[in-house]
Amino acid sequence: MKRRIAGIPVLGALARRMVKAFRGWRNSRQIRNALHRSPRRIVIGASATFDPGWIPTEIEALNILKEADWARFFIPGSIDALLAEHVWEHLTAEEAQQGAALCHRYLKPGGYLRIAVPDGNHPDPEYRAWVKPGGSGAGADDHKLLYTHASARLLFERAGFEVRMLEYFDDAGKFHYNEWAPEDGMIHRSKRFDKRNRGGKLGYTSIVLDAVKPSSPPRSPFPDQNQENGEGGMRKER
Repeated sequence: MKRRIAGIPVLGALARRMVKAFRGWRNSRQIRNALHRSPRRIVIGASATFDPGWIPTEIEALNILKEADWARFFIPGSIDALLAEHVWEHLTAEEAQQGAALCHRYLKPGGYLRIAVPDGNHPDPEYRAWVKPGGSGAGADDHKLLYTHASARLLFERAGFEVRMLEYFDDAGKFHYNEWAPEDGMIHRSKRFDKRNRGGKLGYTSIVLDAVKPSSPPRSPFPDQNQENGEGGMRKER
């Protein structure tokens, strides 16, 4: 039956729209039913993979590039944590910056976004061929960017985050690892948890980082402006 429908272009397109609409409706209900939880921890592009205590979202309900989608469920500054494993490589450079800015807007001060993306500095050429835009790996036909630790850090710093690098290869091909807790956001394609990493060989890793929204606005080098921002007393009247 599915094959017969898919063979008719109009019916096939209609069926796909109906499936997307149903997925959006179902996920929207799932999100709303979980909004009472504290802490409020959200998985972006979950694809039905999430740990207990996390709220899964799919693009049909929460497109991170659309402010209206965020506003349907959240108010700015209300989310404790966001998790996005292998999402940002599917965005153009402009979209990546837009998505980072909206995540920053809706996180609480002190909240964080944990991301993982393929690592453009991985020393294995087969890995790079697998994950590059248009590469041979699953989903790589939709990859828009291949990040390095430097470009990933810069992206989120430009959005106002403080960045903590957790896993990455540097420009010389040396692997760096800083301890991180999976309960704070599980990354499956990582040094510890990807089954392709065996016998001391790192077959598949990701750039993993935490982008933390500062608890207070950055301090200006101009004293008068700091007072206007609430530092050192009341805002000055002009």
